[in-house]
Amino acid sequence: MLILIAVYVLYTLFENLILDPQSTSFLSHKSHLRDSFHLPIWLKVMYVHVIAACLAMVSGAVNFSSGLLAKSRKIHRLNGFIYVVSVMVVTLSSGYMAPHSTGGRAVSIAFNMVNMYWPAATVISVIKARRNQFTKHRNWMIRSYLFCFTNLFIHFITFVCRSGFGLPYDISYTIGVYGAIALNVAAAEFVIHFTRRKAVDILHTAGFDKV
Repeated sequence: MLILIAVYVLYTLFENLILDPQSTSFLSHKSHLRDSFHLPIWLKVMYVHVIAACLAMVSGAVNFSSGLLAKSRKIHRLNGFIYVVSVMVVTLSSGYMAPHSTGGRAVSIAFNMVNMYWPAATVISVIKARRNQFTKHRNWMIRSYLFCFTNLFIHFITFVCRSGFGLPYDISYTIGVYGAIALNVAAAEFVIHFTRRKAVDILHTAGFDKV
């Protein structure tokens, strides 16, 4: 999983920071931009957004390592701090970009919903850890971490709608955003349900008596 995530992160950074640093391809699909849209500022926020999202994806994946948890709880906590800060930066930068979303107000509303739920799930996860409720901590981390894949799911669903059904880009992207949110939530609950027993065993092995 770490290898696949590393490949995706490197591709994302290459595409957004090197191959198309002006986001020409993505911006070409936007229509009816607000007067408040200012390209130089939007690009800087986008760079921060992409880097923070990639950092959250990597740090979150590393912290699911049972080996790391067993060997060094200090590194686990430090890496968790990096993940929390990254999520907050992603949601704040997304909040700036949401009003200019492709697809208009419907998509802006969806992104703002994510910007409320994702940091809330992350904070709840931290609270559960501080209360030594480690199974609940892991479950909420799963719910939080799945949202690192929002952009991946959006583009996949958008591609399917455009190429498979011939829908316009705006409509495809809107379906992609709402579909990605639903997929994130469903996938998280699926993972939690089918890894419950294994999670308890991992926590006991790592020395956590209270799970």
